[in-house]
Amino acid sequence: MRFLVLGKATKDSEAGVLPDQKDVLEMGKFNEELVKAGVLLAAEGLHPSSKGVRVRYSGGKPTVIDGPFAETKELVAGFMIWQVRSKEEAIEWVKRAPFANGNEVELRPIFEMEDFCADFTPEAREQYRDRVLRPAEELMHAQAAEKTKR
Repeated sequence: MRFLVLGKATKDSEAGVLPDQKDVLEMGKFNEELVKAGVLLAAEGLHPSSKGVRVRYSGGKPTVIDGPFAETKELVAGFMIWQVRSKEEAIEWVKRAPFANGNEVELRPIFEMEDFCADFTPEAREQYRDRVLRPAEELMHAQAAEKTKR
């Protein structure tokens, strides 16, 4: 099962302050452990919300709202995607992570694409696999291969 690990924003991350070298190296070491264990699928930091936008849909129309956004505690500063056997395993890994005092991390299970077609007929499920799941998987593998070439 996959989990999204959300690193919550702080005043510093929202001000565009990058972590210091010691913290980056510590997290890099932890991420190496995750890679060696086959757990880490993705890990990215996000720019402050001042560089982002939100799109709100109302009455069938999208409205673009420029950042920054007020509630820092509700914002995400970075994320990881982990492949683990259980929620308990994800919790054990996150307890070992070198997050700074006061930081908050949220773990959320990720729906697998097949979860969305659980009620489909066998024919419709196979059609969904052929048209959506397999092409999406192939694209992800191609993108990962391209990233490793850089």
